[in-house]
Amino acid sequence: MAATSLLSLPSLRLTHRLLVPASSSAPASRSQFQTLAAKKAAVATGTGEGGGGGRGAGGGLLSVLDRAMADEEEYRRARAQVHRKGVEVEGYAIEGVSVGGHETCVTVPSLNVAFDIGRGPLFAVSQDYLFITHAHLDHIGGLPMYIATRGLYNLKPPVVFVPPCIKDDVEDLLQIHRRMSQVDLKVELVALDLGETFEIRNDLVARPFETHHAIPSQGYVIYSVRRKLKKQYAHLKGNQIMKMKQSGAEITDTILYPEVAFTGDTKSDFILDPRNADALRAKVLITEATFLDDQIDVDHAREHGHMHLSEIMEHSQWFRNKAIVLTHFSNRYSLEDIRQAVSKLQSKLSSKVVALTEGFKSDYR
Repeated sequence: MAATSLLSLPSLRLTHRLLVPASSSAPASRSQFQTLAAKKAAVATGTGEGGGGGRGAGGGLLSVLDRAMADEEEYRRARAQVHRKGVEVEGYAIEGVSVGGHETCVTVPSLNVAFDIGRGPLFAVSQDYLFITHAHLDHIGGLPMYIATRGLYNLKPPVVFVPPCIKDDVEDLLQIHRRMSQVDLKVELVALDLGETFEIRNDLVARPFETHHAIPSQGYVIYSVRRKLKKQYAHLKGNQIMKMKQSGAEITDTILYPEVAFTGDTKSDFILDPRNADALRAKVLITEATFLDDQIDVDHAREHGHMHLSEIMEHSQWFRNKAIVLTHFSNRYSLEDIRQAVSKLQSKLSSKVVALTEGFKSDYR
């Protein structure tokens, strides 16, 4: 099934861009303007670095201007990082917002999937498949709005996956909204249990895996489906293989490759569960790291069903992922706090580690 793009919706304005590059119109801070003004003044008065003052002093003017431009470029790069709406890893663009206790919704547009729905953000509306990890409101609260908005733009009813233990309650919730709003919220609600597989399209399937939160929860792995010639036919020539295929013989094995795994909220226990091996070897793992420093200890994190960054470091040998996207940081942290913590983790893992930081404040704002 082809992924639907927000660009194809005539009535929608694309308000979230995956990667926002540095812009020449990005406002500079007051200190930045003061720095540039001081350097320009130094050039104008001939007192800038380079000694002899003015144009004839060994390229003093050029060197000052070069430094000023370099400082401005560095500032713009920092601004661009602040305004990033997502990340790109291993060929996957990942967009979303995930602030602990406030809102979590993460999308992988090339797979046409969203994980959790937060407050029902617009960037998730175009995704046909929605995977709900658990019933806390910061992860499921926007579900009625997501379904209603798709109906508003005449998109087909979405397929929404939930843990089996909450399906009836979710259906009751949607019925209440139908009665109150007198709107027919069309949706295919699927209770996807551990051990079950759902075919998203002929080359893509999904399976849940067990996670350990304060309430019932589960994560999901999205697999690509590939077909490989069986070993016993490897010696055959192309025309022989074609004849066997035309005769109806089964000449290939179906192999599932874990592409993207999403845990939602969980304690670190999921890492040590051998049944979750596919999540730990998926090309991209999207997981949580709610707490980052010594102000909140591991016991507190576990008591509330979350992970501390130190636990990821402790269990780093189990991660076989090519990239790890960290989410769900507590809103007590700033953007700089998160980046500093992630830089420490990178040295412990061979995987590429990045943080999804949309929604967090920075000194550059």
